[in-house]
Amino acid sequence: MHPPDDDAWLLEHSRVLGDRIRAARARQHITQERLYLGAGISRNALQLIEAGQHNPTFHTLLRIARVLDVPLRDLVD
Repeated sequence: MHPPDDDAWLLEHSRVLGDRIRAARARQHITQERLYLGAGISRNALQLIEAGQHNPTFHTLLRIARVLDVPLRDLVD
């Protein structure tokens, strides 16, 4: 299987990831502040991740999943 010629699929996956993080946070009534402080990232970084405009590291995703108490696969699958 060959990758697509453009990176539109990457942008779509980033948006889906951000949507899943935001939805998990909202379901649990967790504020952005609680999440970014708990994950050890900046407010701006979290806002960009939730907007699908940032490429978080694996470690950042693990931290976010831990604060949200969800398996990482639920965010990235």
